[in-house]
Amino acid sequence: MPLRDAFMDLVLGGSCAGCDRPGSSICRSCRAILTAATPYVTWPDPSPAGLLPPTATTAYDGIVREVILAHKEHARYALAKPLGEALALAVQASLGCGRAVWLCPVPSSRSTVRKRGHDPLRRITAAAARHLSRQGYDVRVADALTVVRRPADQAGLSAGERAANLAGAFGVRSRWAERLTAQPVLLVDDVLTTGSTLAEACRALSARGIPALGCAVVAATRRRVASGS
Repeated sequence: MPLRDAFMDLVLGGSCAGCDRPGSSICRSCRAILTAATPYVTWPDPSPAGLLPPTATTAYDGIVREVILAHKEHARYALAKPLGEALALAVQASLGCGRAVWLCPVPSSRSTVRKRGHDPLRRITAAAARHLSRQGYDVRVADALTVVRRPADQAGLSAGERAANLAGAFGVRSRWAERLTAQPVLLVDDVLTTGSTLAEACRALSARGIPALGCAVVAATRRRVASGS
């Protein structure tokens, strides 16, 4: 954690986003839950058409859920670093022996970013790229996707309804279309639930001739089928 964040937590009486223990934004134990996990390939059940292999670092529940929500909804920026390190684990697992990749975050609408006051996934993705670069990987962030049709609120929708709601929601920015052709690309997100959002992102890239390697996420909900089952 940056010294500035640690100092502010101390002065302002901060607490851990995961367990609410007084002190830093995330305590050592909660940070270890994020960054010492073993990534795994996990498919939603049912799995939406077009979804490429999704790799998650850990399960979306308990402390992990609290940390992700604190960063996303309450703008606790210091959490981007540990969440980025967690995402980096999923990226490494997705790459296998590969050492170079473009990380393409799933986009949020401008109104959503304005409402939150920041773009949490973009922040996490940048942190993951920095972390991997320090380990000798050639990793760059590609802001290639954009929201071209804002879908309705996803809350309460079934997996099939979510897929229909998101169909055609994303597009590829023209300046990125040629740049990413024949390049190794991974789609990234913070949480995998039904897989509909990532499947739409996969479709948007494929439609412009950009076949991604797969998907990497910090966490996945437990409503899914493990790889090989």
